[in-house]
Amino acid sequence: MEHIALYRAWRPQSFGDMVGQQHIIQTLQNAIREQRVSHAYLFSGPRGTGKTSAAKILAKAVNCERGPAEEPCNECEACRRITSGAVMDVQEIDAASNRGVEEIRDLREKVKYAPTEVRRKVYIIDEVHMLTTEAFNALLKTLEEPPAHVMFILATTEPHKLPATIISRCQRFDFRRVSLEEQTGRLAQICGEEGITADKEALEYIARLSDGGMRDALSILDQIASFTGGTVSYRQVMDMTGGIASEQFGRLASAVKQGDAGLVLQIVEQFMQEGKSADKCMENLLYYFRDLLMIKMVPNADKLTDRVLNPADFQEMADAFSRDELFQMIDTLNRYQSEMKYASQPQTLFEVALLKLSGITQSADGSAASRQSADAGELAQLKQHVAALEKKLERLIQNGVPASNQREPAKSTRTPAPKAASSAKIPQHIDQYVSGRTGEDYTLVQRQWPQILQNVKEEKVTVHAWLMDGEPVSVWEDKVLVAFKNNIHRETTEKPANKQVIEGVLESMLGKPHHLVTMMLRDWSEAVEGAGKPQAEELKLEHEEADDGGEKPWIDEAIQLFGEDLVVIKD
Repeated sequence: MEHIALYRAWRPQSFGDMVGQQHIIQTLQNAIREQRVSHAYLFSGPRGTGKTSAAKILAKAVNCERGPAEEPCNECEACRRITSGAVMDVQEIDAASNRGVEEIRDLREKVKYAPTEVRRKVYIIDEVHMLTTEAFNALLKTLEEPPAHVMFILATTEPHKLPATIISRCQRFDFRRVSLEEQTGRLAQICGEEGITADKEALEYIARLSDGGMRDALSILDQIASFTGGTVSYRQVMDMTGGIASEQFGRLASAVKQGDAGLVLQIVEQFMQEGKSADKCMENLLYYFRDLLMIKMVPNADKLTDRVLNPADFQEMADAFSRDELFQMIDTLNRYQSEMKYASQPQTLFEVALLKLSGITQSADGSAASRQSADAGELAQLKQHVAALEKKLERLIQNGVPASNQREPAKSTRTPAPKAASSAKIPQHIDQYVSGRTGEDYTLVQRQWPQILQNVKEEKVTVHAWLMDGEPVSVWEDKVLVAFKNNIHRETTEKPANKQVIEGVLESMLGKPHHLVTMMLRDWSEAVEGAGKPQAEELKLEHEEADDGGEKPWIDEAIQLFGEDLVVIKD
């Protein structure tokens, strides 16, 4: 047999040929055996999972000359003619091209007449969700009170688009995606009977690419086998489908983790030289990081990964990223993938997305280093403080508690925790910006920010990619302050050409010229927190003045023993 049209040759002709839908097959066969066949069925599920095939098999089973039978014989005149589509009483209607009310009214007229060639009229309406509202209303009455000699089988990939009144009048069967093992086994069986030599890894990868659809898997196998003359290898599958080996993505992920922008761009250029498309690379990379997340979170994740065939080999790479990093990276890639559909230079957007991923990992590493540094400083201060307390306690035990008039002024041994210095500049008049963070001008900018981003994207998509990292935090006079999480994005936005694009959009949206001012988000948070400290100092001073009369000497003693920061005074 020729390899062309492999799916047509291997399309299921009986319930036993179907893969992965045993629960549905069993239910339908029991209904036929007990003569309790319904007048209307709804077959829903992903593409290529056997909905239309099951509908035709059911039509043959109820009309088989040797039945009704649990399995059609595929030998009698009725079975053979239904298979070839030559029976007028069994009609397959494409709702995508026959979606109007007139077509459904014509169907309703034909339903009244008894079948002329077989036992029962069967109408298979494929992609039924494409019918218009008027057509559904016209179909509803027929579904509600159909003649005894008629059966409707509705097939759809999007059952949520069907009116509830239609669904409630049908027996619904949800077809599931065919599992990886079932698909691989069926592909191996087909290869054996068709004389095709195929590697197991190649068949597994084809099964993963098909996303649970047997029809898609057979189409890919047919295409590759026809091109290679009956030999299918893993490398040939990768080359013909435009896929990229997970080992290559491992190199790219390692470069992203290290923040090596030069190597990242070099690998992307290598992909382009090999003839890969940027959008396909983006899709595969999204799957790759999703697989890393599965490997990291789920034990024995070999059945859950889409593109990584051997998850154990990539455990080290999964361990290199934190869960938060992988979540952020998948979210970033998903956003850029949506934008890439409309980009005139998809490769540039792909490169920007990868550089942003590098920024995520570097920011996470920097935050971790800062936290470790701060924790080390806190630990050293705590040890120093505990040592001082131990010495004071030892003196008290030896000499007793001193009189209140002999006490030395309390001094805090605590020193401020070291903070990581920000490499970004703090804008002038920061106090004014802090005060204006709740003003009407800021509220207006915040409300219009999504549209501002959209207009910047229309002007220049790369500027939009950098500006997405920032968020408006305040407006003062004619200046809009935007705080960024990543310093690279802030510096790139500050470049004169990019800044001019943004300020032009601000002027058109806000009705007057506005200047863009930037800073780091962590510096802004510290500035806002610092605005509330004077009030806290005043409250502390009131407590000190209230207790200054010496009426409660043990308070001063507690402060001397434990330090001001560890003592809370309550009336």
